Amino acid sequence: MKLHWQIMIAMVIAIFVGLITPQNSQIYQVYGFFGTLFLNALKMVIVPLIMASIISSMASLNQGDNLGRLGLKTLGYYATTSLIAILIGLTVVNITTPGIIHGAPAGELLNLHADSAELESTLMKVEGRGSKDLIEIFIRMIPTNIVAAAAEGQMLGLIFFSLLFGFFMGRVEGRRGEVLRDFWKGVSKTMVLITQFVLKFAPIGIFALIAKTVSATGFGAFAPMLVFLLTVITALALHAFVALPLLLKFVGGVSPLKQLSVMSPAMLMAFSTASSSATLPLTMECVKKRAGVSHKTASFVLPLGATVNMDGTALYECVAAMFIAQAYGLELGLVTQFTIVLVALLTSIGVAGIPAASLVAITVILAAIGLPLEAIGLLLVTDRVLDMMRTAVNVYSDACGTVIIARTEGEYWVLSPEQGHDATEPDND
Repeated sequence: MKLHWQIMIAMVIAIFVGLITPQNSQIYQVYGFFGTLFLNALKMVIVPLIMASIISSMASLNQGDNLGRLGLKTLGYYATTSLIAILIGLTVVNITTPGIIHGAPAGELLNLHADSAELESTLMKVEGRGSKDLIEIFIRMIPTNIVAAAAEGQMLGLIFFSLLFGFFMGRVEGRRGEVLRDFWKGVSKTMVLITQFVLKFAPIGIFALIAKTVSATGFGAFAPMLVFLLTVITALALHAFVALPLLLKFVGGVSPLKQLSVMSPAMLMAFSTASSSATLPLTMECVKKRAGVSHKTASFVLPLGATVNMDGTALYECVAAMFIAQAYGLELGLVTQFTIVLVALLTSIGVAGIPAASLVAITVILAAIGLPLEAIGLLLVTDRVLDMMRTAVNVYSDACGTVIIARTEGEYWVLSPEQGHDATEPDND
């Protein structure tokens, strides 16, 4: 049975079991034990997964002529659309405030009970920030000790170091460079396998976390989670059906409706598999054969996008972090929200193209702004559906970027009005 069906079955069983489990029983403690084990396993893979993914991605990007005109356009597009997606998510979550129910923080409804001293420390850290704290964010990006930064979970410094290390590793020539690149690619693939292994236990972890929550709160926890679900869906729809079409129309000069029609097979596959990497072959086929993008452009932009361009994921991370902060009753100022935007932008490039890997990245954001990690278990309730949706947005953004970049590179035939769905570029590439 596929993992998402296992998770859905575990969720349904957990609801019924949780309703009949007394909160002061030993079984309730068992739920907490297995839930904690699963969350600890997720935390365990954070540093090596993020670092290896970013380093190997930057190294492959920096090889050969990839950082020429085409590379700069691609990076510029991916950074721009990810930032737009995050800002859309930030705006929508501030309007809907899913973590506030009937004027009060939803922490009690969600069974969130962080240590009072820890929460007070977080509140003091979050409130009253100003321009000095904004400067402090950039100072923390350059750690004095990379090992200490990893041990203390200073993810901004780790991400900056990984970007720098990967960039210059790609410039090392000869056998030494090949050994380094092979090593980090091997580490990246190993961490993906470990993450997939941990996620195989997601049904057990989700069962324990949901059963514990339902046992303590009944159905009260589902009201804020429903608002959170609708908030993310609304933000994803605004990005996919408003922001990206505007870029297609005014930057690429092509019809957004035609692009949506051309990419519909890949988007449906992305939605069903929740994996941008698994969808990549079909995305390449749609972009080249149905949209008419040249092999040169498509073969560079799309694989890179499947690795580093995660608009939907970055948007989701931002909304999830704000939702959890609201649920704890924390009012995040502009500086802290800027931190969320920055960390979401940077971590989105290090998220592997596998289902539910963004849960790992969310822990990075929560750690960066000092929020407790216990609420991550709640996100698993809606994660499968939202994972499918944000993956479809990720793939669609990659395809839109490929078309826009192709048009700016002089491929005038791409999605031209006279072309049908079996378009191909002229013979001159």
